Amino acid sequence: MAMGYRYEPRKFETAGLTPVPSLTVAPPLVLECPVQLEAVVAGQSAMMQDDPRVAGLFVAIEMRITRVHLHPDILLDGNPDRIDPNRWRPLLMSFQHFYGLGERVHESRLAEIPEAMYRMPD
Repeated sequence: MAMGYRYEPRKFETAGLTPVPSLTVAPPLVLECPVQLEAVVAGQSAMMQDDPRVAGLFVAIEMRITRVHLHPDILLDGNPDRIDPNRWRPLLMSFQHFYGLGERVHESRLAEIPEAMYRMPD
């Protein structure tokens, strides 16, 4: 298990979530998620190829959104293409801590991982 992560083959069951078929891609949607994006890989670029210590380890992936799914409860009244910011309060990660649109909501397990594990070799 590198940096505290582990492979989980039964992600939906482990998380207690419900898979729903997507419309344009193979991976399923998550029934409980109010905002979902279906996407395909449009391109990728290798990064830091000038450093032999990490060449081939980092890739920037460009995605093309093919479908957007929004739960009706979070939409702006009278406008089915806009999210009402008073109805959707996303969970955000900032510096390895979870926030709502204000104060910190709760700790992240990522914050338990020593920063040195993320550093590049000198």
